[in-house]
Amino acid sequence: MAKEIERKFLLKGDDWRKLAEGSVYRQGYIPTQGATVRVRIVGNQGYLTIKGPSVKYSRSEFEYPIPIEDAKEMLETLCDRPLIEKIRYKVEWGGLIWEIDEFEGVNKGLILAEVELSDEKQEIELPSWIGEEVSSNPRYYNRNLVKYPFSQW
Repeated sequence: MAKEIERKFLLKGDDWRKLAEGSVYRQGYIPTQGATVRVRIVGNQGYLTIKGPSVKYSRSEFEYPIPIEDAKEMLETLCDRPLIEKIRYKVEWGGLIWEIDEFEGVNKGLILAEVELSDEKQEIELPSWIGEEVSSNPRYYNRNLVKYPFSQW
């Protein structure tokens, strides 16, 4: 079984910006009971992802490439609104890849960094631009940013 182990942080400062270029992401969530079903477009590729419930920093995750036309149709016809729009930057630091999401649209102003780990107890070196950890705060889950956008906090 595929497993995602991830920690999420707010950022402080802009020093990370000089370390990476961003890619535009557009994603939506299909309403379900229990699991999270996400449709995402990155560049010219579509993806369908199914995630189980979170337990601390971990959850089951299954991701599959799908044709871009299918992804576009799913985003337009099956996903809750608003869609998540963001620019994702990838920064290598301390032997790990940090994914920094700068949100657009109704979540503009929110910037989060995530790091995937191989074990929940894995020690990590925090870059100077990392702020408060929000891994356990559901308000920062992308799925919840659809229901309760950052602009409404």
